[in-house]
Parts: sequence; structure tokens; C-alpha cells
Amino acid sequence: MYCDFKIYALNNSLFYVGYRYARYLKVWFSLGVFFVLAALIGVSMMLLWDLAGAFHFHGVSFGLENILASGLSISVTDAAVVIVSTFISVAFHEFGHAVASASEGLQIEYIAIFLAILFPGALIALNYDQLQTLPPFAALRIYCAGVWHNAVFCAVCALALFLLPLVLSPLYTHGEGPIVLGIPHTSPLSGYLSLHDVIVSVDGTNITNPDDWMKMMAKANSQIILGSPPLENSQSYKAIKEEKGYCVPNSWIEASKIIQEVNDNFSCPDDFVPFVQNSCINSSLSDGSNLREETEHKHCLIAKDVIKLKKCGNGWQIIGTDGNSCICSEQESCMTPVQIPGMTWVEVSYKSPYSPNCLQLTRNLSSKDSVNLNLESNPCDGTFVFIGDVVSVARSIQLSSYQPRWAWIIWSIHIPHILEKVLVCMLHMSAALGLINCLPVYFLDGESILETSICYITWLTRRQRHKVLSICLFGGTVLSIITFAKMLYSLIVLQ
Repeated sequence: MYCDFKIYALNNSLFYVGYRYARYLKVWFSLGVFFVLAALIGVSMMLLWDLAGAFHFHGVSFGLENILASGLSISVTDAAVVIVSTFISVAFHEFGHAVASASEGLQIEYIAIFLAILFPGALIALNYDQLQTLPPFAALRIYCAGVWHNAVFCAVCALALFLLPLVLSPLYTHGEGPIVLGIPHTSPLSGYLSLHDVIVSVDGTNITNPDDWMKMMAKANSQIILGSPPLENSQSYKAIKEEKGYCVPNSWIEASKIIQEVNDNFSCPDDFVPFVQNSCINSSLSDGSNLREETEHKHCLIAKDVIKLKKCGNGWQIIGTDGNSCICSEQESCMTPVQIPGMTWVEVSYKSPYSPNCLQLTRNLSSKDSVNLNLESNPCDGTFVFIGDVVSVARSIQLSSYQPRWAWIIWSIHIPHILEKVLVCMLHMSAALGLINCLPVYFLDGESILETSICYITWLTRRQRHKVLSICLFGGTVLSIITFAKMLYSLIVLQ
């Protein structure tokens, strides 16, 4: 169940680099020894913390699954990114071992890429007899070099992510709204958004990046406007804690069609949505005694016209500076949309700066005849309302924080997103590889690091040190298996 591919061509080159700069490399890898020993102790404490959590000794999980999960969805592109990131992370890891051993005067026998059962990996083959003759600290420099290089590579990736907006700033803007990179036909938002549309706000709150988009949609999902009581107590739809309303002119309401609720069912013609009057009071302070009177009749209104009106009610993220949700005039009424129980009403504003109509409008605005343009029908901006499971819908589209500064480079819109995704994945993969090799587990770097470190406990006999090593490795292996079983369960079953 094991096969490998041995590489001999790089032996002399790696040995030359390590041996020539041995003085500086020994200092470099000595720093790595102290870092890795601290990391090994920290990871061991995390494993013990998770074990205590299994017995309910504490309420907060500090599991490794939160650190190792990369959060990538399953697609061909993501699979390619994971493979490339893993290859680069493993290469840096083994390069550290190879250069560290060369700096200590050990010749590399070969580099091997292997497959054990179904698990891929790589290793640096050294002369074990010569390795045993080295002082303990020199051996530690070799054993810790891989994890140390992974940690440094993580820092490089994090710095690159931080500087990426600055590096790409001549061609792309960052943090001015997420742009749509992909929207499948199966997504419910395909009827509202198009490729290269930019999301501006959700429920009145500005959106700057894809993370804001997911947070706001999740927050909106937790603020259901109207709920429905059980059928046996179906007096009316009850308003709950937070309501989203619009200041509708009374003339619209008088001209609208009034519908009665029959067996908890009601319907409106196409393009119409049922609305109910909101008393414009803090519903959290209301005892609900007047809810039936307020929701006795429902009015069918045109949703696309209503969403252009001024907002009211306390369910919006932003309602004016004075914090007053009753901002409608005497000629207006605060009308709240009636929703299917469990569904969420979300108002999304967007713009289409790269659409042909918007580009033509921009060119006309820069001309001398711009004063003659009718700006009321602006093709660049739009607003729509979505009713349903907004969290799953929000995940159905692909967004990026980077927007091209000019329309003629829109073809390159995926480049910043791919660079960002590769850097994030390499950060996760390198951190995962470093943490795994820090674990006090059999057949990993942690075993050699722990075995060499125990040699410094001089008050123990050789047999006692061997017992301590066996207990630590056995316990670490069992705890690691439990931790990774929990991680796989959370990734496969829960998600």
C-alpha cells in the first residue's frame, strides 16, 4: 500500500546551498527550533483542551478544525488551487529539511514523493547513522526546519494578502463593493443580477466586500418580518420584534385592492405583493392586543414602486440619524410586506457600471449634451427585493472585492480573485502542514522532535525517557485521531 517516486537530480544543488551558507543558516534554523518547540507545546495543550471539552470540563471549543478548515467550495478551480497550494507548501517544508541537513554537513540521499494508502506526502532521505552522531541541538535544527519554513511561508502569504490591494491598485479598486464573477442559471438571483454587477447595499447598509455580503444576508435571515401562528390559532399574521416598512401614500392604499385572508392563504396578481399597515411603534414593547385590528386587511401593492419610497419601521439596518422609525408624514402610512412564514424579505441595491447602457450613459455625461439627458431611468443603478432563504441564495453567486478601474480590462476580472484564493489556500495548507508535523504523533516530525528534546531531561534514565516518549506519542496519536475525526464530521456531515 505504499509507492514513491525518488528524485536524485537536486541533491548536489541543495547541498551546495546549505553548505556554503552554513554559518547563517544555523542561526536561522536555531530560531526555528525555539519556535517549533513552543508550537509543539501549544498544539499539545490544544489537544488536551479538546479532550477536556469532550468531557464537558469547559464550554468553549479550541479545536484544530477551526484552524485547518480552508472554507473552499468544491469545484474544478478550487481543486486545482488546493493541489497547487499543497505542492508548494510541501516543497517549502522539504526544502527546509534539505538545506538544514546540508548546513550540518549531511548529504541528501534522495527526495521522495510517496503515496501511502490514499495519503500523499514527501520526504528527504538522509543517512540515519550520520544523523545519530550529530549533537541533539543540531539534530533539532534539521527536524524543526520543515515546520519552521511552513510558519515563515504562512507569514509571507499573510503579508502578500495584506499588500495585494496596494500592488493591484493601479489596475483594480478594492473594498468598493463586491462584483459578481459568476452566477449560475440555477441561482434564484440569476433573474436579478448579471455578470459584473456590483452589489451596493443590503437593507440600506453599504456592502464593501464578499464577507460583508454574507454577514448581512445572515443577519437579515435572523430578522424575519412576519411570522405565522399555528393553523388552529390563525387569527392573523403576527408582527414580531423587527419590521421593515415603507412610507406608502394613502392614495395608493385607497386605490389598491384589499384582500381577505382565507384559511391562512392570500394571493396578489403578478408584480403585486401583499402589504399590511405597521403601527410604527416598538413592537418589542407591544403586548400584541391590537395586532388583529392592524392586520385585518391586506393591500396588494406593486413591489417595484414601493421599494423606491422612504423606509420606516425598526427592522432596517439604517433608519435615519435620530433613530426614529416613525418617519412617515400624515399623508403616508407605514406599510410592511406580508411574507410566507420562515421567509426573509431582503432589499438589495446594485449597480451595473460595465454594462453597455451604463457605459454609453457615462460617455454621454462627459459630453456637452449631458444636460439634455433624462437621468430618471438610470441604467447603472437598480434595486430588487428577494423573498426566501437568503443564506443559501447568497452562497450561490461568486463575488470578488476587486473591480477593474477601466471597462477595457474587464476580461482580467478573475485574476485578482484567483491570486487572493491561491494566497489564502497556501496560507491554510502551509499552516495545516506545520500544525500536523508539530503533533506528538508517530511517523511525523513531532516524533523526532519530541524524542530529541527528551534527551535534555538528564535526571531520567534512558529507559525512563523511552517510557515517557512512548506515553506522549501514544497519547498524542489518540488525541489527534479524535480531533481529526471531529473535524471530518463537522466538514462532511454538518456542512
